[in-house]
This record gives sequence, C-alpha cells and structure tokens, in this order.
Amino acid sequence: MSRAFNRKKDKSWMHTPEALAKHFIAYNAKFLGNTEVDQPKGTEVVRDAVRKLKFQRHIKKSEGQKIPKVELQISIYGVKILDPKTKDVQHNCQLHRISFCADDKTDKRIFTFICKDSESNKHLCYVFDSEKCAEEITLTIGQAFDLAYKKFLESGGKDVETRKQIGSLQKRIQELETENSELKKHLQTLEEQLLIAQVPPGGGNSKVPTDIFDMVPFSPVAPLVPLPASNASPPPPPARPAEIRKDLFGAEPFDPFTCGAADFPPDIQSRLDEMQRQRWRGSKWD
Repeated sequence: MSRAFNRKKDKSWMHTPEALAKHFIAYNAKFLGNTEVDQPKGTEVVRDAVRKLKFQRHIKKSEGQKIPKVELQISIYGVKILDPKTKDVQHNCQLHRISFCADDKTDKRIFTFICKDSESNKHLCYVFDSEKCAEEITLTIGQAFDLAYKKFLESGGKDVETRKQIGSLQKRIQELETENSELKKHLQTLEEQLLIAQVPPGGGNSKVPTDIFDMVPFSPVAPLVPLPASNASPPPPPARPAEIRKDLFGAEPFDPFTCGAADFPPDIQSRLDEMQRQRWRGSKWD
C-alpha cells in the first residue's frame, strides 16, 4: 500500500498494538460517499475523486439533503463503516483490499482511502469529512497496516489467507440471513392467504342449500341417523329381511295381495269365477 503518512513513520504510533489487534479504534465522521477510480493508488487519483464527490454533495445540500454521519471501526482486519445509531454495517473494507490512504493537504478535514470491491473487483475511493481527526484517522489506518504486516511475517503468510476465508464466510452468513428473512416473510404471506381461503363467505355461517320446496336434497353420502325412542332407550337394530316361511305341508302361505289371477289353482279360480257371475246377476236384477 502506498502511504501518504510515511512522513510520520519514525514517530511512535498513537495506539497500543492490542487495541488494534484484539479490538478496534472508533471514530465519527461524515461520509461523502465512494466513487470508482481507474488506479489503485495515487494522489491525483484521490484528488479527482474528492472533487467529484464534493460537487455531488453540494448539489444534494442545495436540495436539502444532509451529509450522513458514520462510525469508523479500524482494526488490523479492516475498516468498517457503520450507522452510528443502529450499528448496522454499511461497508466492510478488508485491510488487504485497501491499496491507498491519504488525508488532503489543502483541506485538513478530508481523508480518503482506495479499496478493491470484493464483488465487482473495481477500485472504489471512499471520502470522509472529519473536522478534527482526519490526519489521526489516516495514521490509525497506517498503524493497522504496520501491525497486520508484522503478523503476516510471523505467520508466514497464512494469516492473510485465514482472514480472506473468514471474510468470505461472514459475507455468506449475511447473504443467508437475508435470504432466510425473505423466506420467512414469504411463508407468512402464504399462511395468511391459506387462512383467508379456509374461511367461507358470510363469516362462516354457511347454509345448506335447499330445493324449490325448501327441502334439503337427499345425499347418498350422508347416512340417515335413526331417532332415539321416546323412553330414551337406543333404537333397535334394523331387521334383516326374513326368509319366506312355509306351513306344515311345506307350501308357501297364500297372500291375495301378492298373487295375481293366473297364480290361483284351477279349482279355486273356477269357484271365484262362479261367485263373480252370481254377484253380477244379483246386481242386475235388483
């Protein structure tokens, strides 16, 4: 990384190594934004980026928009840009992706750094405004680099690869949490739609349809339930169709309601005919 703070590298750092290695140093600043640059380093590169973002901020200020405030958390693992109230991480710039850092010589409130985006692989220049801490923030980032480089030499280069894996895992966790939240919302919507579909029209007071005589139509599916007896005793079971009984001589009993004229024996049939003729004669002469 090209450092604009080399002018003070012979002086002692302002923070303890433990503060940056085990924790972080927090600063408050105003975030002018970020913009893509062609080169990963260079004073002229960041100067053009500062001019561009300052011009955009002047336009937004004239429209009534204020410069948002952010919190910077600097450690040997990178620079996090958070919302100062909610602590939500807006940008996580890993240290090994930062290629340049500088404070503006003409404007003591402005400091910048260039970081390579992990998704697009584009170099983005981040610009901040801090009235009192611009130079101190730049030196703190420089100290983080110095400690990270020493740790890199001590670990033989394994520490950088570990940080890359941790960064990838953290990013994947954030993506899965976002996806999980969206799935929960979608599931809740489906459950609400299912509950609405189960409620019949009219608030659940559904009426059985009837025919033109206001009678409930017969349904072969719904079995008929016998009414209980008046003495509250259970109704008798349905009688099975009994077999046709026969008399002592093995003949079926005579049933005039079920037998036709042709079913009578000849002698009985002739007797019935004679009775019918006599009845007809008697009615004729009366």
